[in-house]
Amino acid sequence: MTKNNIKIIVIYWIVLLTSSMSMAQSTQMSRIQVQGNQFVNEGGQTIVLRGLNTSDPDKLATEGHWNKAYFQEMKNWGATVVRFPIHPTAWKKRGKKDYLRLLDKGIDWATELGMYVIMDWHSIGNLKEEKYQAPMYQTTMKETLKFWKTIAKKYGNHPTVAFYELYNEPTLYGGKLGACSWDEWKVMMEAIIRKIRKKGGKGVPLVAGFNWAYDLTKAWEHPIDAEGIGYVSHPYPQKREAPWAEKWTADWGKMKAKYPLILTEVGFCEEGARGAHIPVISDESYGEAITAYCDKKDISYVVWVFDPDWSPMLFLNWEFAPTRQGRYFKQKLQRY
Repeated sequence: MTKNNIKIIVIYWIVLLTSSMSMAQSTQMSRIQVQGNQFVNEGGQTIVLRGLNTSDPDKLATEGHWNKAYFQEMKNWGATVVRFPIHPTAWKKRGKKDYLRLLDKGIDWATELGMYVIMDWHSIGNLKEEKYQAPMYQTTMKETLKFWKTIAKKYGNHPTVAFYELYNEPTLYGGKLGACSWDEWKVMMEAIIRKIRKKGGKGVPLVAGFNWAYDLTKAWEHPIDAEGIGYVSHPYPQKREAPWAEKWTADWGKMKAKYPLILTEVGFCEEGARGAHIPVISDESYGEAITAYCDKKDISYVVWVFDPDWSPMLFLNWEFAPTRQGRYFKQKLQRY
């Protein structure tokens, strides 16, 4: 090999490495932080996010759809944040190492496309008494702490992984899924936040209210004792009767006066359509009400769900043909 050939090879690799570094820098996300009642970037600018829920990464991978094309389509629809609902049973079935490989890929694709990620421990029920809405949500406090320890250690310094949704949907104060007071729940959430911080998690912990993550009145009265967090509500249309705005303010919206708020699940499905069920049955009137409410108050929201099987679904098939709610939210997200 001649000296000229060696020089050409060296120059080639220098250009390639420089290009790779430039691409990495261009896709570096600004870390999201909490400032007063807002999410802000590192420059102190207010960040209001609009995005989409994936279905469980394990489901999508099993079906062959956990790929960059899926993420590109979410970006095409206008998403600036994507939420990964990680079900405890899927986490156990696939195994930590394999599941983390899925998350690695999803985070890389989201970063390349300029979308933030919400990690969501997707259980529904009563973590205190270990009573759940369905077997797929079964977990324990020990497992929940271990999960967040893993996420904090692996992704705690990754700015794309902006949010840690500690527990998807706590249920009622009492009933068939047992009793748990807000004060008891508060202690549990604070323990998880301490674990995350101890293990290096720099993202924003998100805490949901009771009544399937709808009601934040108890949180308003007795807020979580931790800095740098946000609150969550899932205000599906049938949680209250229309007109909604004043009821939303009383039930969860007033939290925005003091704290950042993100609605990590919104959406609707027309009556009689595939997947229609309480509490999601409604039409575009709900879409107009919830988006106008959020736009007025700088509240971030994430639409459920970017999948053709889980409901209320946003598209009908893997050509991404939108459903009725899909048409509404696609047009809405693309306008921001």
